[in-house]
Amino acid sequence: MPEGHPERPDRLRAVERALEAEAFAALIRLEAPQATLEQVALCHPPAHIRKLLDAAPEEGLVALDPDTVMSPGTVEAALRGVGGAILAVDEVMTGRARNAFSAMRPPGHHAEREKAMGFCFFNQAAIAARHAQQAHGARRVAIVDWDVHHGNGTQDIFWNDASVLYASIHEMPLYPGTGAPSERGTQDTIVNVALGAGDGSDAFREAFDLAVLPRVDAFRPDLIVISAGFDAHWRDPLADINLREADFAWATSKLMEIADRRCGGRIVSVLEGGYDLQALTLSTAAHVGALMGS
Repeated sequence: MPEGHPERPDRLRAVERALEAEAFAALIRLEAPQATLEQVALCHPPAHIRKLLDAAPEEGLVALDPDTVMSPGTVEAALRGVGGAILAVDEVMTGRARNAFSAMRPPGHHAEREKAMGFCFFNQAAIAARHAQQAHGARRVAIVDWDVHHGNGTQDIFWNDASVLYASIHEMPLYPGTGAPSERGTQDTIVNVALGAGDGSDAFREAFDLAVLPRVDAFRPDLIVISAGFDAHWRDPLADINLREADFAWATSKLMEIADRRCGGRIVSVLEGGYDLQALTLSTAAHVGALMGS
């Protein structure tokens, strides 16, 4: 990435540091395969995929917009991000794992059906949900997004879809400018909860408890996918929400309670944002620790 770009390789190194702790020694660790273009096409039209592949440079950097930059390694990284999310779904839906966390970059939730933006190229969470339906017969999938930025891409992909619930809790006003509570989709399966600059743990937990969890529970999903962004942490430089790592552990546990009740505990979590490295390390440890039941 260009010098000073927040979506940088050190982010995954911060995640790796978190998971090197003794508490995570029992984790099963699998390498993410590259997704096929047919798998990416579950949520993105082939012409758009080809356009992105053709834009990838053989050397140097190419900017698709001021935020979204491609290097020679971007396509493989993005395809492995999708492949990791799909592998996580396969492991969970077949019962080989109860839940899974896919550590990936670049993130995906800003990627619309036909537009790469906001550091995102392919929408891994959306593809994971659709793969669960296509390959494993899941009838309903709930995607819960607590990244501090609204996942306009996931909303775009499932705007007309009654079989996928998309629930996002995020700061407004903030990039990308979408995510008003009035944006509900044509099937009333879009749930947007807006927090304001300066809000902290109490506001987040109350909104999550009152506006997100009941909708997810009532949807009776066969799988829950988490868009796990950690940029609502108080240390993060790109937003103004003041969460602590304990809030992410709490939200994870709350979703696990619903998953235990509705879908045999099945949860797939994919990394989205989180740009302060210390906050990312601490938040990842809290989130994965909660998934492990610790």
